[in-house]
Amino acid sequence: MNADSAVILAGGRSSRMGLPKAALPFGPSTMLEHLIDALSGTFAEIIVVAAPLRDETFSIDRSFKRRANLILVRDDTAFAGPVGALRRGMMRARNEIVFACSCDVPLLRSDLAKTLCALVEDGDAAIPTIEGRLQPLCAAYRRDRAAAALAAMEAAGELRLSLIAERLEVHAIDETALRVIDPDLRSFLNVNTADDYAQALRLACAARPSDRQRFE
Repeated sequence: MNADSAVILAGGRSSRMGLPKAALPFGPSTMLEHLIDALSGTFAEIIVVAAPLRDETFSIDRSFKRRANLILVRDDTAFAGPVGALRRGMMRARNEIVFACSCDVPLLRSDLAKTLCALVEDGDAAIPTIEGRLQPLCAAYRRDRAAAALAAMEAAGELRLSLIAERLEVHAIDETALRVIDPDLRSFLNVNTADDYAQALRLACAARPSDRQRFE
């Protein structure tokens, strides 16, 4: 098992989907639990950052089984964006290198996440670039430096997580390198709409024909 941490952000409003994305059925479990399962064999701990209990639109405690290496952290303010949420997740991590993602990437490959952690090397972060755009929520960070950068962004009122790259020494990982591990870049399919959700289910089913009934 990799001696790194993983942070999953699951406290968003899901306004485009209209339903809590973390709780969407995905095979025999939910999208969030499916992602936790994918990462749990690779990371020493998984930290899920959720909305405040009073503002939660579904019971996150019922959406995954409790495990020894799973930590639940609550946002201070509901739906305030990923900058503060990621900082809180980083600060709970015990390990120096932290992989970060949102809960809506159910096709994420754990070997890609592990590779990104290794690519941080002596820098502050390894952030993929897809079609010329940095992907800060499918990326690996050096915990203390990233947490400090996120705290400074919060203090400045900056809500755009993509701007974290301006405050860190980043290794930008291009598509060619990413496709060696994930040829179709399915790890970066964000489920934001009903069409995205249907596509993710189709791809998951096609990847594992033996499980077809579980994804239908």
